[in-house]
Amino acid sequence: MRASDAERERVAEILREAVAEGRLEMEEFEQRLEAAYKARTHGELAPIVRDLPAPGTQLSPLSPAGSAPAPAVAGSAVRWADRVGKPATSGGAFAFWGGFGRRGNWTVARKFTAFAMWGGGEIDLREANFEDREVVIRCFTIMGGMHVTVPPELNVEVRGIGIMGGFGEHSKDEGVPSPDAPRVRITGFALMGGVGVERKRSRAEKQRLKGAARERELDRERERGRLEKGEGRAG
Repeated sequence: MRASDAERERVAEILREAVAEGRLEMEEFEQRLEAAYKARTHGELAPIVRDLPAPGTQLSPLSPAGSAPAPAVAGSAVRWADRVGKPATSGGAFAFWGGFGRRGNWTVARKFTAFAMWGGGEIDLREANFEDREVVIRCFTIMGGMHVTVPPELNVEVRGIGIMGGFGEHSKDEGVPSPDAPRVRITGFALMGGVGVERKRSRAEKQRLKGAARERELDRERERGRLEKGEGRAG
């Protein structure tokens, strides 16, 4: 599979963390960083960080197509294994001259069907659990609209049809699908209406990532301080 700019930048971040922690010498860091930015496929990216731990985010190290899934990152906020295999709490939704919402801590059935006519609906999977690792969400709307929000790390495939309307995906937050995340297929049609699928992090996840970034920066500052003190004593 072709690698994206976001995936190359993620590998670069892993390399920066590794050199800051003393796992890589500067010369090797520069060589790997150059290779990362020149990489065009996942198969070229994966060997660059295969022997390095990922920084403290919920993203797993990249794996080439066909290889075994990478293990979950220690301390990760997302543990997909804990969110799969629970009894479904909702198998569908309906709106006629009104609206519906599925958000928060709920469990998606392996087949979920939503219909809206002259109305709208919201399906939020960012904190949801899943009845199965393979989930199909069917969205049908007539002169109405639906909005599906998914976390950036979820494996999502969008295959819908828009007739005098739209059925598509856009991303607010870039991310790399996690190999151990459930696979969600979103299908259906929109007639004189629209179905939109958006990749977006929750507010809590954004705050967690911001806190993790602050912690890493503090660690780097403390490490620089220790190095400066050591050089001062040596002088």
